[in-house]
Amino acid sequence: MRGLIWTLRFKIAATVLFWCLPLIVLPAAWLHAAGLPEQPSMLFLRLLGWAYLALCVGYSFALQAALRGEIALGPIWVGLVSNAGACVILLGYGVQGAWTSWGLLIQFLGWSSVLATALITAGLGYFGVYAPQRMHAHV
Repeated sequence: MRGLIWTLRFKIAATVLFWCLPLIVLPAAWLHAAGLPEQPSMLFLRLLGWAYLALCVGYSFALQAALRGEIALGPIWVGLVSNAGACVILLGYGVQGAWTSWGLLIQFLGWSSVLATALITAGLGYFGVYAPQRMHAHV
């Protein structure tokens, strides 16, 4: 259970610190200065930040269940699909060089997000989705 708890805590903290807060509260000029390409409208970036925050609310329910020794598969599956998809998309665009004209900070966050989403996907799969199967196999 400790592996799932650690995975969820890492997921929530990383998402809030590196994606939710910057996309929701930072002025557009700051995001552009950090290396994010200029946007014709901040509307979709702000909505994306709130969507990430909504996912963190779901992850917090999974974390509370894990702290009680339970596994909440709904939020875990949402996290697994979200992170696996994000990992594949980020990796694909990164390998194609889509970030090369962006600032170094944003490039670093992009590649760090590839690694983080891969680790989170593995953690949610191993400690969350497959944990009940492993626990019942030892009974």
